Amino acid sequence: MLLQTEQLTKNYGRFRALDNLNLQVAPGEIFGLLGPNGSGKSTAIRLMLGFLRPTSGRALIDGFDCWHQGYRARAQVSYLPGELRLYENMTGRQLVRFLSGLRGRPHFPDLDKLAATFDIDISRPIAQLSSGMKRKVALLQVLLPRTPLLILDEPTNTLDPTMRDVLLDQLAKARQEGQAVLFSSHVLAEVERVCDRVGILKQGHLATVQQMSELREVRRIQATFAEGSADLTGPPDLPGIKECRVERNRLSCEYDGPLPPLLGWLANHQVTDVHIEPLGLGGIYRQLHGTDA
Repeated sequence: MLLQTEQLTKNYGRFRALDNLNLQVAPGEIFGLLGPNGSGKSTAIRLMLGFLRPTSGRALIDGFDCWHQGYRARAQVSYLPGELRLYENMTGRQLVRFLSGLRGRPHFPDLDKLAATFDIDISRPIAQLSSGMKRKVALLQVLLPRTPLLILDEPTNTLDPTMRDVLLDQLAKARQEGQAVLFSSHVLAEVERVCDRVGILKQGHLATVQQMSELREVRRIQATFAEGSADLTGPPDLPGIKECRVERNRLSCEYDGPLPPLLGWLANHQVTDVHIEPLGLGGIYRQLHGTDA
């Protein structure tokens, strides 16, 4: 495994911010780390980067202990923090070259090509750029080195919808090239689109890990039937139906099975409206954190 944590724990006095975190991220995998504010995401990322000393347990990147061998572990990582602090007296190009020089790689031949992809003028001083443009400059520095591991904390924050799509496409490309990505975000739709697995934190605990391929196979069905429909006597008698509710002329359920039998059942009833969508992360997230999360 490229990234691995073993019983990773961090206490602040009597408060346990992270409790025995065990997770693994393999090369060529995008792993989503989710949870509301205060759930332990930022603490976990700081421990993985060697910015904090663990109370117990450890984090490893490419076999290097993130605290005891922090320099060698961080050499394998490109990191995008949620809150940016850039040298605003530089242009975008100067900043990328300066930070890349710290890695021993001051020049990237595809810098201008990637800048054009993100529609950013890197000849302008950073002080003159909007928050979205500054984030694009930071993304250039993260994506260009092609490090084995990318750690991204709320990477689409301040980006417009078009640039969010561009970034997600770049992450998919990184996965194809064998890079691993740890992706922390509050936007569930983005996580569902790009991640292979997702872990959800709750009060410092890793509450669940989900394979996105499995979640995409489960569908949420919502159907409305004609008022007074006499043939709606209960849920469909089909394998894979679960979490089903029938209230008057409305049906709501989850379905893990092939679509033709379900569509056939609906066709035999007086349906006035139907909505079928992948179950996704929303239902699981709300079960763990409530409807206000």
